[in-house]
Amino acid sequence: MDDFQEDIQRQLTQILDDLNNAMKLNSNHLLVVGASTSEVIGEHIGTSGTVEVADSIYRVFSDFKRKTGVHYAFQCCEHLNRALVVERSIAEKKNYEPVTVVPVRSAGGSMAAYAFNKMDDPVVVEHIKADCGIDIGDTFIGMHMKSVVIPVRSTVHEIGQAHVTMARTRPRLIGGERAVYPEREKVNHF
Repeated sequence: MDDFQEDIQRQLTQILDDLNNAMKLNSNHLLVVGASTSEVIGEHIGTSGTVEVADSIYRVFSDFKRKTGVHYAFQCCEHLNRALVVERSIAEKKNYEPVTVVPVRSAGGSMAAYAFNKMDDPVVVEHIKADCGIDIGDTFIGMHMKSVVIPVRSTVHEIGQAHVTMARTRPRLIGGERAVYPEREKVNHF
């Protein structure tokens, strides 16, 4: 592995640790990942996808899953309407309806295609409601998040050359001036 791949793995590891500090992740959580491997290497999104970068990123996500139990949904590119790659067991558990397509580099993107080929039993779905998300390279994951999204700040702002943002969600606060809400920690971590 070259220095660049080690750098992106180190950066992503720190970002995931920062997200986990903001929201203790476990096997009940679904994390949506939008990742442009083109942007990571400093190219325009959708122009220079790379399997090597996808591999480096996926390895970190795999290690983090072993550590926390969190599940992933890898967002495809706009050529597949930003559909998502998930494990079949997650789609079934959450009642997500699979669609028929296989993401490839030119239609789906390198990251989603790589994840599809590495997962145990992947399916592609069109709609999810994730608990949190990471956007690597301004791929716009917001449509896949639960309703109340809260930005999460990291000490790392880029992976390679790609801008990175993160968010977590919380349940809606309903009611009026007489409503009582639980402590913040209890609201954020369902």
